[in-house]
Amino acid sequence: MLKAAILDDEIRGSRLLAQKLAVFESELQVVGIFNEPGLAVNAITDLDVDVLFLDVQMPGMNGFQFLEKLGSFNFEVIFTTAYDSYTLEALRLSAVDYLLKPVEEEELQTAIARLQKRIAEKVAYKHIKVEKKPNNRLALPTAEGVYIVERANIIRIEAMSNYSVFLLSDAKKIVVSKTLKDYEVALQESFFMRVNRSVIVNLDFVVKYRKGDGGTLELSDGAEIEVSPQRKEALLSMLF
Repeated sequence: MLKAAILDDEIRGSRLLAQKLAVFESELQVVGIFNEPGLAVNAITDLDVDVLFLDVQMPGMNGFQFLEKLGSFNFEVIFTTAYDSYTLEALRLSAVDYLLKPVEEEELQTAIARLQKRIAEKVAYKHIKVEKKPNNRLALPTAEGVYIVERANIIRIEAMSNYSVFLLSDAKKIVVSKTLKDYEVALQESFFMRVNRSVIVNLDFVVKYRKGDGGTLELSDGAEIEVSPQRKEALLSMLF
C-alpha cells in the first residue's frame, strides 16, 4: 500500500482532502497531515512517504520553496491549489499531477492511477543495472546545503516554475533555485541536450526514439519526453 502525506496551510482544506482520499484506502493510506511548512520539513522525511499532496500557495514558504528546503527527496508530488495561474505544463513535468481545489473525486482517481504507474516504473528501474561512467561532478546548491552529484547519474533535469529539478538514477530528486538555462550552459560539453523548453536529457539514458513531428524519447526509467521539432535534427545527429 502506498503511503501519503498532505501539506496545506488551511486546516479545513487538508482535512477535506484526507476525507476524499479515504475512498482509496485500499490503495493509499494518509500517514501525516501538516499545516505548517516549517514544521513539516523534517517530519515528512521521517515518514518515508510515497507521495506528498502539496499546496502551492502557503504563507512564509510556498510549495516550491518547501521542496527546495528539503534539498533532496524520493517521494512523488501531487500539487493541490486553488489557483490556476501557474504554468501547468512545466509543473507536470516533475509532479504526478496538478489538482485544482476543490478536488474532484474523478480527478483524484486519475492522479492516483498516474502515481501507481510511476511508482511501478521506479521499482522496475531499480532492477536495471546502470553502468556508471567516470565523469565530472556537479555541485547543486539548495536551501539545505550543496549536493555533489556525478553527471553520469543525472537522468534528466526538468523546469518547475523558476526552479530546476534533478532526477537521478537512484530515484532521488533535488530541487535547485536556478533556471534550466544555467545548467544547459554548464552541461553543454557533456552528453546532455535540451530537447524542449522544459527538459534537459542525459542521452546516455535514452532507450528508444519514436518518430513524430519532433518525436518522443523513452528513457530507461520509463519517462517519455517530447522533442521540440526545432531540436529534432540536432538530437538525431547526437544519437546516431
